[in-house]
Amino acid sequence: MISSLGARAFTTVVTRSMPGQRMLNAAATNNINTARFMSSSAPDTSVVETCTQKIGDALETTDVKVTGAYDDPNGSHISIEVVSPLFEGKRAMQRQQLVYKAIWEELKGPVHAVDSMICKTPDEE
Repeated sequence: MISSLGARAFTTVVTRSMPGQRMLNAAATNNINTARFMSSSAPDTSVVETCTQKIGDALETTDVKVTGAYDDPNGSHISIEVVSPLFEGKRAMQRQQLVYKAIWEELKGPVHAVDSMICKTPDEE
């Protein structure tokens, strides 16, 4: 059971947005008591589309596949497959770091976890 103080503190956290972001309150549209933060740069795109675009731009490739894992419609858990020439000569961890760097803003907000990541060079494909 949550005390009234705990409920008030939780409500305050949920209803505030981060600087540079807008908050989409799902409770107002779907009768669900959750809040969702989206990047203010592209309000009409999903988290999966935003991540796909950012990874493609950062790694200079169009061979990017980002999917919501476990049929998650919100994209809070994602899986990533990417093929980029920028991975040449890099170890697996260095490749993953490049991908994480590209979607860092989403990892601080709407993306909860990257469940799997496959990073290959064009020669490895």
